[in-house]
Amino acid sequence: MTPLEHSHHILDAMLGYLGFVVQIEEDNGPDGPTLQVLTDDSDALIGRRGETLDDIQYLVNRVLQRHIKDAPRIRVDVEFYRSMREDKMVARARELGERVRATGQNADLPPMNSYYRRLIHNVFVNDPDVMSVSLEGDARFKRIVLQRRPK
Repeated sequence: MTPLEHSHHILDAMLGYLGFVVQIEEDNGPDGPTLQVLTDDSDALIGRRGETLDDIQYLVNRVLQRHIKDAPRIRVDVEFYRSMREDKMVARARELGERVRATGQNADLPPMNSYYRRLIHNVFVNDPDVMSVSLEGDARFKRIVLQRRPK
């Protein structure tokens, strides 16, 4: 059994015990192995700002790591919420990056976890004019500031 299939069984059992009726699709795409959960109860599984979804993903990966030591990190998404949120965040960051490029004024992004900060930093890693900098903050959520790259 592959790690993706194993994580599918873990997630299905976990959600079944919690009383959710779901369909889980496996995808081994460019973002790595993903389990896409399709359900009518998506709001309950996503939670406020995706926090419940993050917790579910964390638990699936912890259980998987206990069974398969070198298992890859599995991404869990519900009704494409995570994918759509990432697309919106990247689009907003690019918008703000253009404003920084045009005006020279810094732009702040809202606090986000390390996964989303990495996503935003990767948008500007090769940009010749704009760079992203993480600010100090809460251990889990930190802000990013977009600013002009020094010449």
